[in-house]
Amino acid sequence: MHRNTSLGAVIGGGLVAALIGGAAFAQDAPNFDGVTLNVGSMTGPFIASAHKAAAESWQEATGGTVNIIEFPFGELPTKYLAAMVQNDSSFDVITFAPAWLPDFSPYLSEMPASLREDEAWEDIHSVYRDRLMRWDGKFLSQTMDGDLHALSYRLDLFNDPDEQAAFKEKYGYDLAPPESWDQYYEIAEFFTRPDDELWGTAEAFVRGGQQFWFFFSHAASYTNHPDHPGSMFFDPETMTPQINNPGWLRALEEYKKSLDFSPPGSLNANSGDIRTTFAGGRVAMNFDWGDTGTIGADPEQSQVAGSVGSAIIPGSNQIWNYKTNQWDTFDEVVRSPFMAYGGWQTAVPSASEHNDAAWHYIQWLTNPENSLKAALTGGSGVNPYRLSHFEDLDAWSAIFSEEEARQYLGTQRGSLDAENVALDMRIPGYFNYTEVLEIELSKALAGEVEPQAALDAIAAEWEKLTDEFGRDEQLAAYRASMGLPPL
Repeated sequence: MHRNTSLGAVIGGGLVAALIGGAAFAQDAPNFDGVTLNVGSMTGPFIASAHKAAAESWQEATGGTVNIIEFPFGELPTKYLAAMVQNDSSFDVITFAPAWLPDFSPYLSEMPASLREDEAWEDIHSVYRDRLMRWDGKFLSQTMDGDLHALSYRLDLFNDPDEQAAFKEKYGYDLAPPESWDQYYEIAEFFTRPDDELWGTAEAFVRGGQQFWFFFSHAASYTNHPDHPGSMFFDPETMTPQINNPGWLRALEEYKKSLDFSPPGSLNANSGDIRTTFAGGRVAMNFDWGDTGTIGADPEQSQVAGSVGSAIIPGSNQIWNYKTNQWDTFDEVVRSPFMAYGGWQTAVPSASEHNDAAWHYIQWLTNPENSLKAALTGGSGVNPYRLSHFEDLDAWSAIFSEEEARQYLGTQRGSLDAENVALDMRIPGYFNYTEVLEIELSKALAGEVEPQAALDAIAAEWEKLTDEFGRDEQLAAYRASMGLPPL
């Protein structure tokens, strides 16, 4: 078992090839002496640290300067838009969510065709490359992080013979990563032992702390019908909100139920909190982006290093059919892994005065060598998104045992390749829609309103927003984002 967290200790064939390619790229770097790039990022360490690492080598290779400007997550959209709408050149590179691309698209420069003509381009998984980096037929952004929700669980607990025997005696089946949400809650109940400072799970619940993406992951299992793609959030023929249908109601009731098996104070937990909670050995499992896996595997940050298992997020054999207004039952559990957030992206505002240097920096930041280094660094916020990331098992042995690495990479790749993978919502006015969502969702989680009332309130406000933005325009944008043809 390798526990060396230094990338230099890895002698992997795939990584050697990436390093050679990176060296060649550095030798061919143009001279940007005297150019200063202002790069917008979320306050670190997540994501900002990946920028800082790449910026250091880019500066050395090109003579240019990178000034990384950090803002709290919630301030990013308004900071970026305020500058771009005024044609202000304050930012040469921005780092943002794919869901924001529809609102940002009028103010972004198109990616140069030369960046889409090499092996590094083909190396990006198609879900990110072809679905999330393009808007209105143009490639406007470059993925720098692969994001989806997956399950992490404690191998030491799940593989313990005594725990296995006790679980089977109580529930009648073998203890293993949950295939369904019903199993998820039975496992969470089994491991919730406050007297031992152990709880079943951890999820993010606080407003502004990536809350609604956790809710969406529950909902995907009950609303992302395989026969009706694109119907999870809205009716893809009328743009009528689906968020208050029985599938969403079941998801919210279960999401709220997770609080019963989470550590005290979890109502105020964000996604960063649940990673440290898992790494601290306080929970048996959680679901999160891939950061829980890399942080949990790092002995300098974790008490459970060597025992981090990974699995595709639970699914359901019952999914709400919006066409028939009834539950459809499937012979087997349908997995609908959710592309929560969809990965951080980078782009160049049209107002930038350093377009060539900005796109070169983005290419440098996301090349196979630098992106792999970032993905291997716990706390960078960068998760796998290149095919080479998933295939280089030797590189991942720098932080994982072989079993951990195979599970982690298999889960990440398997989620992306799943037939019923669920994409995040991407429409103009995203901030408006999600602001309404978070307000009502927080009320429901706090017990201030009943779940159905909260969902009805969200649906009513979403209808108003859709009319304000233009129903036909929103419908066209929604269908395009879901990969559906125009009506």
